[in-house]
Amino acid sequence: METPPRHHPEPTATSPHGGDEDGESTCDVQRLQPPSASDDRSHAADASDSLHQPNNLDNGHTPTTTPDAPPFFHTRTVSTVSYQSMKQHRPAPILLEDHSEESHEQTQACWAQSVTVDDYILVTGATGIGAYVVWHCTVRTLAGGDMAVRKRYSEFDRLRTDLVRSFPHAEAMIPPLPRKSVVSRFRPDFLAQRKAGLEHFVNCILLNPEFAASPVLKDFVFT
Repeated sequence: METPPRHHPEPTATSPHGGDEDGESTCDVQRLQPPSASDDRSHAADASDSLHQPNNLDNGHTPTTTPDAPPFFHTRTVSTVSYQSMKQHRPAPILLEDHSEESHEQTQACWAQSVTVDDYILVTGATGIGAYVVWHCTVRTLAGGDMAVRKRYSEFDRLRTDLVRSFPHAEAMIPPLPRKSVVSRFRPDFLAQRKAGLEHFVNCILLNPEFAASPVLKDFVFT
């Protein structure tokens, strides 16, 4: 007795997404098509954009946009503060006064017109010890007369010390005396320099109305 041939059902491919509505597994076969040239260009553009964009999400920071910096302009204006400060601290103006009238107090205090140191005499003893120099000075008064004054260097030095003590506020107007020298004090070159320095000193003192009427100066001239 012959056995009838068995009919085997054709195998069907099951879809990974499940079966169809009847419960049977179906498989959709899709044909793979080669990518076109336009697709390649679009993928390359997307890849280059992703490379140029900063990746701020890796550090847990959200990307922020930096605002544009405002334009910076250099403008200079007149400083009113400095002008006001200069206006408030401006020194007092210099006043020019005419004291040439004979009735003015300072004019009456001036009595000398000029002073000259004419010559000197070297005074020495019999043994030459204790030598010193005497200076001959001529004071011309405003009245027209001349006065002869003979003084030693030590007397000029004492006059300056007394003036500084009597007029401490006017010490800058009292010129210094010429320098001293133990070795060169009798040499002609040194004495010529000392003569010019003493003449400058007595003119600055006698022609200054603040010093001219002082008892210190009168004692120097008339004694």
